[in-house]
Amino acid sequence: MNKLVIDTAKCKACGLCVRACPRNVLALGEHINANGYKYVVAVDEGNCISCACCAINCPDMIISVYKED
Repeated sequence: MNKLVIDTAKCKACGLCVRACPRNVLALGEHINANGYKYVVAVDEGNCISCACCAINCPDMIISVYKED
């Protein structure tokens, strides 16, 4: 099983992770964080292949990707 951890409080909604995901796991959500940004959420985490493209492309390093047994 794969697991994404997104620090939504630090997300600036740049969308780079959304565009980098080959499986369309991420999207900009509807809720707003304390900084006024619509932060990224996992909309289909079951489709995640743990490639970490999202984490690699995040300029603020707010995404961690884990592969659980």
